[in-house]
Amino acid sequence: MGFPVIDIQNIHRIYESSAGYTHALRGVSLTVAKGEFLCIMGPSGSGKSTLMNILGCLDTPTTGTYLLEGLDVSQLDDDDLAEIRANRLGFVFQSFNLLPRATVLRNVTLPLTYTDVPVSERKIRAAKALAAVGLSPEYFEHRSNELSGGQMQRVAIARALVNNPAVVFADEPTGNLDTATGDLIMQAFRSLRDAGKTIVLITHDEEVAAWADRIVHIRDGLLYTDEEHKRLIGSRGHA
Repeated sequence: MGFPVIDIQNIHRIYESSAGYTHALRGVSLTVAKGEFLCIMGPSGSGKSTLMNILGCLDTPTTGTYLLEGLDVSQLDDDDLAEIRANRLGFVFQSFNLLPRATVLRNVTLPLTYTDVPVSERKIRAAKALAAVGLSPEYFEHRSNELSGGQMQRVAIARALVNNPAVVFADEPTGNLDTATGDLIMQAFRSLRDAGKTIVLITHDEEVAAWADRIVHIRDGLLYTDEEHKRLIGSRGHA
């Protein structure tokens, strides 16, 4: 798998409100290797969303270190974190988050608007990203609201890939899809992993998690690996 793309050590996240303090993460340590497909599972309130926000540079830890490709992002300011998100990270959400009246190509090129990629190169990159997730060129000029749910999620994945990110984060990416379509989307993620992409996925669905190389569970702000479940996954043939 190679060197860690993600390396977090002893991460704590404490939120303060009028009701007092909430200790959302309690000393979490985790490494993710280049080209690994990791799934994070946990019930509501377990801390998985807080962890995803920190890994995705949408939030910063109260204490602890976070190295992304060797860079300590836990000490960066908001502007630097925004640049990291724009250039080194990709995000896929359950609700797709596409512009409904914009074309497929426009939706995929949108993240490049905030980079120094020349306009002439943006459509080329978008077409390559769409090809990587198996969407036919005949749909490139369709508006996103003319697509099926599975097609929209492929567009969302392509948008996450267009800036050649170090990590693709996926938050319940099959939550709005039927089982058959969800399996196709997970096959797309596996293909990306086989092509060397690093993927971190959050889900509560064991069927979805079974597509990953490794599963870690989080509960009450603590992270652990379920080795027994890992062996079960291997016996089903996904891992």
